[in-house]
Amino acid sequence: MKTSIFSQHQEHAAWINKLAFYDDEIVIMQNRISEIAQKNSQKDVLAKVDHFQNQLIIQKKHVDDMRRHIKQDEKALEANVNSNPVASDHRKIEDHTDERNKMDGFELNFGELRAELNRFLAEWM
Repeated sequence: MKTSIFSQHQEHAAWINKLAFYDDEIVIMQNRISEIAQKNSQKDVLAKVDHFQNQLIIQKKHVDDMRRHIKQDEKALEANVNSNPVASDHRKIEDHTDERNKMDGFELNFGELRAELNRFLAEWM
């Protein structure tokens, strides 16, 4: 499927904004997990704290990887426009379906992690 350079750029910009939001949310989630760890010394609670801390480290890596990939895609779009600026706003290029699927998958997984963490927080805060 083909799409416009402009629409891909717009989608990249939206994704970058979402990733910034997830960065902020990860920090908030880490702080809440730290509160639980400071208030509880039970082994099962600390094991869950470790689980969530590890999951947030993994999610942060995914955010960073996706941001890096989006920036590479943006550079490729820019190079495409610079190499032939005539009618670049009408030119079609291959859609980035894989990237969209990765972003959708990340958001789904992150939402599930958030829900699991919120249940844990509700139990132990």
